[in-house]
Amino acid sequence: MLKTIRKHHISFKNAFNGIRLAFTSQPNFRVHLSFSFLAIVLGVILRISYMEMVLLIFTIVFGLTVEMVNTSIEAMTDLITKEWKVEAKIAKDIAAGMMLLTAIGAVFVAILIFIPYLIQII
Repeated sequence: MLKTIRKHHISFKNAFNGIRLAFTSQPNFRVHLSFSFLAIVLGVILRISYMEMVLLIFTIVFGLTVEMVNTSIEAMTDLITKEWKVEAKIAKDIAAGMMLLTAIGAVFVAILIFIPYLIQII
């Protein structure tokens, strides 16, 4: 039992280290986190519904997760080769495209949630 708890402790320690590394080494991660914080604050100020807040938080977590996956793919690609190779470019471009697609989707979610509340204010 203690061995299992220790393994989980080490896994959580490594996972939190990964989040810390994403925050400290990736400017885009910090940008996403800043916009996420603003979106949550705006949601609280506008008193969006419970389900809208759940959707907003899910979208935020999904976007941050995809940013971390993108960073992981880029790091692994760089580990495998420092040379320019078409396969490395494809991996990096698709990973970046995945993040862009996620960010565009997050903007649409934010628009669909916030615009009706902002129109009511105006």
